[in-house]
Amino acid sequence: MKQIENLYKLYKQDVYVYLLSLTHNPTLAEDLLSETFVKAISSIGNFKGQSSVKTWLFAIARNSWLERLRKEKPVVEYNDLLELYVSDNHADRLVTNETIERIEKLLLEKDERTRTIVNMRVEGYSFIEIAQAVNISESSARVIDFRTKKWIKAILEKEGLR
Repeated sequence: MKQIENLYKLYKQDVYVYLLSLTHNPTLAEDLLSETFVKAISSIGNFKGQSSVKTWLFAIARNSWLERLRKEKPVVEYNDLLELYVSDNHADRLVTNETIERIEKLLLEKDERTRTIVNMRVEGYSFIEIAQAVNISESSARVIDFRTKKWIKAILEKEGLR
């Protein structure tokens, strides 16, 4: 039990910040944080050490988030996730089909690595997981994602789609 308590103390802030980046909602992020650690406690025996504990916790958190989205909307599509990705907060979530199509076209202008990073982020992957998948540092993945999102938002604003 002490081991679980230590894991919680060590990773709760990282998992919370990750969930907040996905949900844009502090209350929901707190709820999902609790769910994540409850699930981690019940499945710790299944952890095989093939990834870091932090990556494992982020995967549980992402799955908890996706489960919550599916409760709100039974079929969660890529466009729903893309909408969440470009919104800065919960109130910002009125993205039209035209905006989604424009974002998809903008992403096609980027190189494959950038598209992979953004698509993985849209799907809720942590920067650690993304960095491992595209073989770059975590900070590089963050910078590429940040710059791409900023670029997309600037174009959408300029075109009156945001």
